[in-house]
Amino acid sequence: MTAPDSTGPDLTVDGTGLLCVQLLLRLRAQIAHLPAGSVVHIHTTDPAAPLDLPAWCHLTGHEYLGPVPSPAPDREVYALRLTSAPVQTRPGRPWHPAPTESTTESTPESTAPSTN
Repeated sequence: MTAPDSTGPDLTVDGTGLLCVQLLLRLRAQIAHLPAGSVVHIHTTDPAAPLDLPAWCHLTGHEYLGPVPSPAPDREVYALRLTSAPVQTRPGRPWHPAPTESTTESTPESTAPSTN
């Protein structure tokens, strides 16, 4: 884990009041246009964020940088650094990798006669 850039984030995502899936969907949408290497701070009240954010970064390839000092006592702030080639996730399911070309190709059906 690398320390967050001391100059501040390139983007701050406000996930206050959002739980896991909604937080990740908002995060994914807001980082889509950012270049690799950008540092993002996520403000959240989700108690599962310290587990969910590192796991999602591991899945997608982004670098989880960890907690950073929060300006408010009622929420936590976590940082991540964007990768150049993140693993894409499914549109409403940020915990599931999107199908790739190799997984969307049809597989040959069994040639054994049906016993039904």
